Amino acid sequence: QADSSDSKRHPSMKRSSSFTTLLISIGAVLATASLTVAQANFEPFTLDSAKTAVSVGGSTGGTTSIPAITGSTDRDGNKCLGFGDPNPDHLMTLKSRLSNLTLKVNSGGRDTTLVIQGPNGELRCGDDTGSKKDASVSGSDWEPGVYKVWVGSMESGGRGSYRLTTQGN
Repeated sequence: QADSSDSKRHPSMKRSSSFTTLLISIGAVLATASLTVAQANFEPFTLDSAKTAVSVGGSTGGTTSIPAITGSTDRDGNKCLGFGDPNPDHLMTLKSRLSNLTLKVNSGGRDTTLVIQGPNGELRCGDDTGSKKDASVSGSDWEPGVYKVWVGSMESGGRGSYRLTTQGN
């Protein structure tokens, strides 16, 4: 075991200890990042300026208030609604900035909600699309990063399959 007199005689021991601490810290950060990615309930997807159209599936359901997890109002003043799982349903990675992007839920007419939390914590929320009960979110200025996407149900415990599609530029 090294004491302070050892590190005075051997300055490299002090640097080595600091380097080891740094490596352990970096490892812990990477492990935490890996756990975050692994916590989505369904298929993750990636978009960039060349690929903006994607379709992924999942199922709504859960008894957790999504606004209690994310917040109750988005950046445009829209209410964030619905019930789902504490973990996001999908992780959407944007490799490049998109000037416009639309996400639409198709559940065959169930009353769904959509909550998207950006890499900076900013929310985008959607409920009914026109006269349809399925949710959608359209917006501009989507910055690169990982977005958490919840597809919720208006009823606590309400379950049903869906397709989530994206289109942007």
